[in-house]
Amino acid sequence: MRIFDPHIHMTSRTTDDYEAMYAAGVRALVEPAFWLGQPRTSVGSFTDYFDSLIGWERFRAAQFGIRHHCTIALNPKEANDPRCREVLDVLPRYLAKDGVVAVGEIGYDSMTPEEDDVFARQLQLAKEHELPVMVHTPHRDKLEGTKRTLDVVRESGIPMDHVLVDHLNEVTVGLVAEAGAWMGFSIYPDTKMDEHRMVAILREYGLERKIVNSAADWGRSDPLKTLKTGQAMLADGYEESHVDTVLWQNPVDFYAQSGRLTLDPLPGFTGEASEFQGNSVLRGGRK
Repeated sequence: MRIFDPHIHMTSRTTDDYEAMYAAGVRALVEPAFWLGQPRTSVGSFTDYFDSLIGWERFRAAQFGIRHHCTIALNPKEANDPRCREVLDVLPRYLAKDGVVAVGEIGYDSMTPEEDDVFARQLQLAKEHELPVMVHTPHRDKLEGTKRTLDVVRESGIPMDHVLVDHLNEVTVGLVAEAGAWMGFSIYPDTKMDEHRMVAILREYGLERKIVNSAADWGRSDPLKTLKTGQAMLADGYEESHVDTVLWQNPVDFYAQSGRLTLDPLPGFTGEASEFQGNSVLRGGRK
């Protein structure tokens, strides 16, 4: 089983996690810029963080055979802090960097006017840089937040096939499926979704445009929830090719739209190398 975790916050994880993920079949991941659990008080703290995502964390993952990519943005929670607004002015230089495969996480936390403005401005940056978008749906009032998210995306003019709407559940998946965007699901031990509910959604809505992630961070989470979802699919009667579609090909197809996805095996790591088809940088979808 080969796995691409399309949303995991490795900055808050240990090297033991990298080793376990590689052993489970994880060969590539995307780390979205997010809230660190404590308010940042200056632009400098953001730039230090962004630098670590495109530099140190990429190197750290490579030591364990995993290709690391990231998304860059001012996250929704900190969009409400006026001390953070200047971050929008430094984003363009990061959105031009290798390894940055989308603008994200953007979207809503509390659905404030400040979040409206920051969301719209970052959608425009995505258009200017020809990057896909990872959208965070709010933890509270998720249905209305998802409706509002889709309205703002439509107003921006970004094609829906360049948009991944994440943290979906049984209540919100239908809206995003109808809109034509990619559907992201975070599989957690206690909150969000679990692997068995995920399999039920796949049975109802099919495999197309479905993306499964662990979203593992500094809270109670599990970086092997992608593997466990694949195992649950197999136990439910899905074929290995179906698992590969959800855990590998779908996230590859979405992020390949950036033209910056690197998937060839790292030197010294030969396991399952043939499955990577000798890819160097994918541009625009399946190879």
